[in-house]
Amino acid sequence: MKLAVVTSGFPRRSETFVLNELLALDAAGVLGRIFALKPGDGSPLQPGARRLLPRVAYVPAARTQVRAALVADALRDQSIAGVHAYFAHEPAEVAAAAAALLRVPYSFSAHALDVRKVATASLHARAAAARCVIACNADVAGELDAAGAAPQLLPHGVDLARFRPQPEPVDDMPTLLAVGRLVPKKGFDVLIDAAARLRRPFRLRIVGDGPERDALAARIGSIGLASRVSLESPLTHAELPAAYAAANVVVVPSVLDSAGDRDGLPNVVLEALAVKRAVVASDIAAIGTAIQHGRTGVLATPGDAEGLATALERLLSDRDGRGRLAAAGCRLVEREFDLGRCTDRLVGFLEGAYA
Repeated sequence: MKLAVVTSGFPRRSETFVLNELLALDAAGVLGRIFALKPGDGSPLQPGARRLLPRVAYVPAARTQVRAALVADALRDQSIAGVHAYFAHEPAEVAAAAAALLRVPYSFSAHALDVRKVATASLHARAAAARCVIACNADVAGELDAAGAAPQLLPHGVDLARFRPQPEPVDDMPTLLAVGRLVPKKGFDVLIDAAARLRRPFRLRIVGDGPERDALAARIGSIGLASRVSLESPLTHAELPAAYAAANVVVVPSVLDSAGDRDGLPNVVLEALAVKRAVVASDIAAIGTAIQHGRTGVLATPGDAEGLATALERLLSDRDGRGRLAAAGCRLVEREFDLGRCTDRLVGFLEGAYA
């Protein structure tokens, strides 16, 4: 059985979940051609991405039916069982139209904002016609359920061979770490405001890039934190484990942005827990499925800089407490989010759906 895949842009550094699952499908002998509706983001490649590049065909911008015809034409001389799309919006639309031309089934997986880009009636119809629909976290599964889509919940995992438990550094100046694209939904402006309220010594590293960089840099300077807060270039998965290992606490201050976008369950949460770090995160979307307040981490109200600062102060003053939370979080990830087991479930589910 071979599945063709349609995705939005490939390769993208921030979409490691797509890469990991494509690599797993490839290893299982299930992956056919990959069709990207946009070029990659031009950033350094994540480990493993180069292996897939010969399979990738870029589909130029055009009407859906034109793009679908290009995909179908490229697949006519190949034996494929179906077309799977990453993301519920345009990739799923193109995959459905291409599959219809080829007279094979299609499926799609949904992740966060993509389901909110599709009108409820269209999402319902798209899901009803699909062989199967996959949700990667409980938040997006709820949105699909509300549209009558009946998804299968299959969480993304974290590579436990790469992100391994590390002893917490001992330092009089503890390090806070935040990782993610510099976009409004990540809430880094709230984190900077929270940092300004901290009374204990600290360093804060914000690792990532994006359109909010200049605004965040200006905010850091205006409140006098330039000596304590650094905006640093994004890192690949070959480099990120060392950044987590050098941190004492990882902060995930996600918010609902003005356009209605929000995180689902960010990769950084699972990666930080796998490295055995205490995590303070916003209680939003599906983050609470991994950060159980007071057990595997600390949850804070989204957008509340004062509350976030209070949570950070408490953790920074309680090394033993950080250790207990980190150990419990690490056990949770090992039990429920191991990448190998997660991708095995995905492959098995798709093989069964298309059998």
